[in-house]
Amino acid sequence: MIFYLCTLRIYKKSEGRVFMNFSKVKKTVSILLIAILSLGLLAGCGSKTTDQQSEENKPAEQPAEKEAKLEGSIAIDGSSTVFPITQAVAEEFQKANPGVKITVGVSGSGGGFKKFLVNETDINDASRPIKDKEKKLAEENGIEYVEVKVGVDGLSVLVNPQNDFVDYLTVEELNKIWNKDSKVKTWKDVRPEWPDEEIKLYGPGSDSGTFDYFTEEINGESGNIRPDYTASEDDNVLVTGIAGDKYALGFFGYAYYAENTDKLKAVPIDAGNGPVAPEPATIESGEYSPLSRPLFIYINKKSLEKPQVKAFVEYYLTEGKDLIPQTGYVKMPEAKYEEALEKLGLK
Repeated sequence: MIFYLCTLRIYKKSEGRVFMNFSKVKKTVSILLIAILSLGLLAGCGSKTTDQQSEENKPAEQPAEKEAKLEGSIAIDGSSTVFPITQAVAEEFQKANPGVKITVGVSGSGGGFKKFLVNETDINDASRPIKDKEKKLAEENGIEYVEVKVGVDGLSVLVNPQNDFVDYLTVEELNKIWNKDSKVKTWKDVRPEWPDEEIKLYGPGSDSGTFDYFTEEINGESGNIRPDYTASEDDNVLVTGIAGDKYALGFFGYAYYAENTDKLKAVPIDAGNGPVAPEPATIESGEYSPLSRPLFIYINKKSLEKPQVKAFVEYYLTEGKDLIPQTGYVKMPEAKYEEALEKLGLK
């Protein structure tokens, strides 16, 4: 349009003349055209779209602002009692963090401590507190750790569902059956009115925290137990044994009973105040005595410096703790988990 107006103006100026020098007009038009094109190019170079300006005005994304993806591995071993909790928490954690590989072994509390105290694992599941000799080994090996309570268990005494005569057992009767000097062979040896049938006994092996807790509470000394029973660190083996024998008797963590109520029958225990059956309410209150007990995880302090371990432990004590009732155990009061988070520096 500008070109047209400029040309028209030149033409009108030349209308009053008899002769028009066409070469001059051509030259003038060329100069104007070059000037117009130059101005257009400058305008184009100098202007930016709104989107371009917006993009350039954005602050550069800093690496710290990017969501870090957790990677690496976490090695866990220990108690078969605590295993269902830790395994459930690990599975949910890995769904949100597929880059983290978590292995959860079942060597028993004692077996797990053997690995933990030579730096083979990051976390040890335990159904009993660490022993003095294990503390000494940790010091010798330079292993610093944090003890954290994660839940409560009611160590359960079980019989076969077809057993219709055992209504309860006293602590004294349990001691009579299980101590290393026991003379009990049949149910009749426990109470005269019971059948003259051999008792088939099932229980955890000596590496189990359940073994330690039961023998201490019932027989007065860790390891004090008769040798003629079927022992296994795998509680599922014990479940199968008791479920397959009408006159069997055994003990293990509450969660495995809760999973197998169609195959097993829990025996109420009388500690002097009347028989009490293991169930969430009596376990949490401590009424189920003396077999209510805390459950632990032990965390290597050096491992806690690893981002994936730190995140896992924090998840365990926050969202993960809500999985505990689903595994058959009892949660602690909320304040206890808050205290644990503070102790670990996670709050």
